Amino acid sequence: MWWVTNQKSGVSALGLQRTLGFGSYKTAWTLLHKLRRAMVRPGREQLSGEIEVDETIVGGKRRAKNGRYPGRYLDKAIVVIAVEVRDKGIGRIRMRQVPEPSQKDLLPFVKNVAAPGSKILTDGCWGYHGLEKMGFGHQRSVTDGQGREIHDFVMPRVHRVAALLKRWLLGTYQGRVSRDQLDYYLDEFTFRFNRRASPNRGKLFQRLIEQSVAIEPSTYDELIKSA
Repeated sequence: MWWVTNQKSGVSALGLQRTLGFGSYKTAWTLLHKLRRAMVRPGREQLSGEIEVDETIVGGKRRAKNGRYPGRYLDKAIVVIAVEVRDKGIGRIRMRQVPEPSQKDLLPFVKNVAAPGSKILTDGCWGYHGLEKMGFGHQRSVTDGQGREIHDFVMPRVHRVAALLKRWLLGTYQGRVSRDQLDYYLDEFTFRFNRRASPNRGKLFQRLIEQSVAIEPSTYDELIKSA
């Protein structure tokens, strides 16, 4: 845990195996996934105030024929990201993989991560319609442009976080993250990002220890069920 929390960009299972001298890759992989499951604190606070919410595509190279997201990439994952607005900066974040950018997937995500009464900032995606009925303020920014520059202007914080996430996955894990396990890597990124300003790395170590004993244990067989 000390080694993992003291690596600013995280560590891969292969890197952990080499550093600590484990006899197998399986051992290092299992330990890292146990820790990723502990990086989500039970009962953690919801985001509040103004919150940008948007989706991004992670992975995916093979092009398909049609559809907003499902048809664009055959091997992609859709990740929805929520970011607290702190003046011109970024507060806390939450993220989760979703099957589709639809109301049945996006609205439950917002309800889960945002405190009632928060003001949700989105683009014109139909999947966010209905937020007002759920007790949220909702500001939609609709533009004629569809380019990345336009979306970066409308949701600058979300797209900054999305760019950092993709760089992290590519740099630390060479992009070799399965869609079945992606949510746990998103949890790790969130854990690190939300504590990025901590001046004492020992506090991350302490927090991970505290959260590790607060969750149920997981066996290797349970960890690979969805892999």
